Amino acid sequence: MASSGGDHDEIIKSISDAPPTHYMVKIESFSLLTKHAIERYETESFEAGGYKWKLVLYPNGNKSKNTKDHVSVYLALADSSSLSPGWEVCAVFRLYLLDQNKDSYLILQGKERRFHAVKREWGFDKFIPTGTFADASNGYLIEDTCMFGADVFVSKERRSGRGECFSMIKDATSSKHVWKIENFSKLDKESYDSNAFFAGDRKWKIRFYPTGTKQGTGTHLSIYLILVDPETISEGTKIFAEFTIRIFDQLQGRHIAGKGKTPTNSFLVTCYIDMSPFTS
Repeated sequence: MASSGGDHDEIIKSISDAPPTHYMVKIESFSLLTKHAIERYETESFEAGGYKWKLVLYPNGNKSKNTKDHVSVYLALADSSSLSPGWEVCAVFRLYLLDQNKDSYLILQGKERRFHAVKREWGFDKFIPTGTFADASNGYLIEDTCMFGADVFVSKERRSGRGECFSMIKDATSSKHVWKIENFSKLDKESYDSNAFFAGDRKWKIRFYPTGTKQGTGTHLSIYLILVDPETISEGTKIFAEFTIRIFDQLQGRHIAGKGKTPTNSFLVTCYIDMSPFTS
């Protein structure tokens, strides 16, 4: 028979003697979930169709969907972070509840669903009324114990072209690094690097060219902020930063500063270079 669920799509409800083939979870002392205010319970992960999944239960209904007086049950991708932007997994699934009196299963099945990084969870807001579930004569909750299950059938996978994920560090704080360069007149290498330091969640260093480089060769000091170990960053990753590089004026305090800024600021890096003494 057909029934309307919390997502307003047609749900097929059936009874079967056959248990789920992919996963079952037995919950003992079910009432303690409510007693200890556990609104959401996630099972361990299980594999089906080449992916890992979890069952998600709301003993008193999913409040975010304004569900009351029902048990809400969902199927969720266990690790959506492993899916790159654009990936989708389409699956048909059945969720089970054991009738312990008749040794049969109440089964709810919906239409094919698309699971992806943004929407990793699908299921039934109103899987079963709490009154029906708690009535021992119905066999679903016996001696405070129940059993839920799932079958998952992946129908297709697809990648909708290229994509990307953009995130920023909220309320970023400034990070400062001071590099003192001694015996400046004896520097004979093309460039020198400072020790690595952390700013934001990345490692950086200052690169200094005593006689300049590129357009500044022979006429200027050239100083750069360098990202350390860029090979550890995923291909295509962009890092936005605002930074200031400053050379101390050790006599009069009139420091020379240069600022760099990308279109979007995720964190602030301030580098100070104290080149003293300038002569040996």
